[in-house]
Amino acid sequence: MSAVRPTHWPMSQFPVIDDCLHIGGMPLMQLAARVGQTPFYAYDRRLLDERVALLRNRLPSAIQLHYAVKANPMSAVTQHLANLVDGLDVASLGELSVALDTGMAPAEISFAGPGKRPPELTAAIAAGITINLESAGELETVARLGHGLGRQPRVAVRVNPDFELKASGMKMSGGPKPFGVDAEQVPVLLRRIGQLDLDFRGFHIFSGSQNLRAEALIDAHDRTFELALRLAVDAPAPVRMLNIGGGFGIPYFPGDTPLELEPVAANLDHWLPTVKEQLPEAHVVLELGRYLVGEAGIYVVEVVDRKVSRGHTFLVTNGGLHHHLAASGNFGQVVRKNYPVVVGNRVMGNEREIVSVVGPLCTPLDILADRMELAKADVGDLIVVFQSGAYGLTASPARFLSHPACVEVLV
Repeated sequence: MSAVRPTHWPMSQFPVIDDCLHIGGMPLMQLAARVGQTPFYAYDRRLLDERVALLRNRLPSAIQLHYAVKANPMSAVTQHLANLVDGLDVASLGELSVALDTGMAPAEISFAGPGKRPPELTAAIAAGITINLESAGELETVARLGHGLGRQPRVAVRVNPDFELKASGMKMSGGPKPFGVDAEQVPVLLRRIGQLDLDFRGFHIFSGSQNLRAEALIDAHDRTFELALRLAVDAPAPVRMLNIGGGFGIPYFPGDTPLELEPVAANLDHWLPTVKEQLPEAHVVLELGRYLVGEAGIYVVEVVDRKVSRGHTFLVTNGGLHHHLAASGNFGQVVRKNYPVVVGNRVMGNEREIVSVVGPLCTPLDILADRMELAKADVGDLIVVFQSGAYGLTASPARFLSHPACVEVLV
């Protein structure tokens, strides 16, 4: 007897009516006509609202939610989320401009990332946001620029702990890293912050991303709180912000299951009294990106050719890895796995077949679905890639081979 192949977690966030996917309350074909072109990304504001509401309902009320703009910096998406969350986290001057345009209070915006250039740091100091320091050198630059502007920079220390978020899709800590200050070096940096009379806000401890295991997140949170409480002893001022990172994942591939929030929330609830006692002025922040936007978005391409090569059917589309590098398997996957994909205007279809969905680029890497069972499709049908709300267009080589640009809409 052959083994049962794992399947994708049901993509039920978008309703299917008359075998057609509906996004933002309208059929996919109508939305495509409204957009005026394919390929395109579409993000559903209802799903953004529901995800934030879910977190507000499950997590302790004292936990603040910040949106990591890097996950999807589209201005309309960021503006919508700014009205729902408590703060924004950026990683470039471009993202900072988007964040400031939302009207979010500068005190609730933070800037992380290695290699911040002086013009970026100058803009951050002038805006009054919090700079998450990544190195001793960056600290000295921030102090010098702040002195030149006649402003006291707001700073936090991004810590590279000596542990990692186990089973995470991308490990951001533990061992030598370009991110943050090694935990053992932080006390010296904290003393220097005091000598330079900067406005110390707290710590940013981010250990990994895309995690579906509650027990791994609980372990990381335990270690993060313990580390923060130890480091706070050397802080030059009371800790007012403790950003414990994110790491909440979403199911992408066959066999993935959604993250169980309840035990994670219970563990946070367990820690909050201790944090309140030892760091009475500290706000605990969860910085989430993918978990807020990833499942709210789709990528839509149009079939432009249908061909059979040596017995295998290929659906050739007008979009591919240049718009959605992650779905092609070239954004961190060791072994390529399919994202959830459907024929959006005939989700189930009367006929099914095994096909590969490929893009128009002259490379065998341009694959959106490899030997996947889909409804039988023809030229003009629309292929939909789910789980596309995060790290999509802006994480892709959009100018590769100079094909037409992709557009994004919030509906």
